[in-house]
Amino acid sequence: MAEIPLTRHPTSAEKAAAIRAAVRAVTFPANASRRLAREDDAPAFHDLIADPRVSGPVYTLPKPPTLEAADAFIKRHIEEHQRGEGLLIFEYDAAGAIGGYHDIQFWPEWAAAEIGGAIRPDRQSMGAGGAGAAAAFNWLFDAIGVDLICETAALDNIRTKKLLERLGFRFLGEIESELPDGGKRPSLYFELSRKEWATRRLSVP
Repeated sequence: MAEIPLTRHPTSAEKAAAIRAAVRAVTFPANASRRLAREDDAPAFHDLIADPRVSGPVYTLPKPPTLEAADAFIKRHIEEHQRGEGLLIFEYDAAGAIGGYHDIQFWPEWAAAEIGGAIRPDRQSMGAGGAGAAAAFNWLFDAIGVDLICETAALDNIRTKKLLERLGFRFLGEIESELPDGGKRPSLYFELSRKEWATRRLSVP
C-alpha cells in the first residue's frame, strides 16, 4: 500500500510550523453558511452520510455510517485541527441541513495537502465544481502555504477524474487507499504542484 503524498520534498521546520499555525487559525464568520465542524454537528452530519449516494464513493468515511461513527469522525478532525493537520468544514443550507462537507488533510513536513469531501445529491451538477475547486487551490497555496496538493478517486469515478485533469492535475497511477476499518481500496492518484498551478490558474474560471 502506498502512503500519500507520493512526492515528498521535506520542508523547513519554519515552513512546517507556519502551515500548522495557518491551519489552526482557520475560522469562519459567525453567520456564514460554511463553518468548521463541531461536536454537536454529529446528527446533521449523520443525516448526510447515511445516504449511500454520499458515503458510498468516499473511502475515508466510516462504514457503516452510524451516528456513533459520525461523532468519532468529527472528534478526530477537531483534534487534527488543533494540531494543524486537518480541517473538517460543513456547508449548511437554508433549512439548517448539511449540504456538503470538505475534509482537508495536511502533511506540514512535506508542505502537502489532500482535499476530500462530498456534496448532497440535490446540490450536485450545479456548475460550480471547477470554480469552487480552483478557489480552494488558490487558498491552499496562497493562504495556507502548501506546495503540493494530492487527490485520490475511485477507479470508476470518471467525473472526478475528468475534473482533476481539466484543472491540471497529473495522473500518477493507481494506489491502494487505506480504509477506516483497515481494509484497502484501489484508487486513482493525482498531484498538482504550486508551480504547475501557477501556470494554470489564470485559465481556470
